[in-house]
Amino acid sequence: MKKAVVLLSGGLDSTTCLAMAKADGFEPVCLAIHYGQRHAVELERARQVAETMGARDFRIVPLDLRGIGGSALTADIEVPKDRPETEMSHGIPVTYVPARNLLFLSLALGLAEVVGAHDIYIGVNAVDYSGYPDCRPQFIEAFASVATLATKAGVEGQRFQVHAPLSGMTKAQIIREGTRLGVDYGLTHSCYDPDAKGRACGHCDSCVLRKKGFQEAGVPDPTPYTEGA
Repeated sequence: MKKAVVLLSGGLDSTTCLAMAKADGFEPVCLAIHYGQRHAVELERARQVAETMGARDFRIVPLDLRGIGGSALTADIEVPKDRPETEMSHGIPVTYVPARNLLFLSLALGLAEVVGAHDIYIGVNAVDYSGYPDCRPQFIEAFASVATLATKAGVEGQRFQVHAPLSGMTKAQIIREGTRLGVDYGLTHSCYDPDAKGRACGHCDSCVLRKKGFQEAGVPDPTPYTEGA
């Protein structure tokens, strides 16, 4: 089996992406990034997801972005709660982490060279996460071009392919596809501001979109929320 590096956060999207990479016939090499995120509980979920889904190679790489800050996920900035969809769909939210996906893809590219993989999977979504500039198809295409220019493998004639299979899908479509592929969404974590027990707040943008996705997909939501969420 050919290997593919899968960026795995432990969230709904990246877990679905892992299932799709396996369905495409790849042996996944899962890469999680500990970047100083306030919702670091996702890293343990990523480990559980990788183990449950039979990924034999799972790695966590530290990259502390708190030194840069500028995001509600890496600095002392309040996470927005209960925002209407109209507000979520305009502008760049404070949960945007500067250059995060650029850095993540760069690390995935380095790992791909080391393990002999020429494919990278990333669970970015340009429909439900409008406003995140590093989730757009144009960015993914541009990075794939840079990957060939910036690597030894590229210079020697090997092209890298960056797969973003969720890019044009709604959250409901993603959940339906993951359910079809046997994903256990009870293992995943999406909340930006979980409590001390790792339970989802139910009110941040990510929780709101996740709840809406399960409802529209007609699939029971297995997420453990805080009381009253």
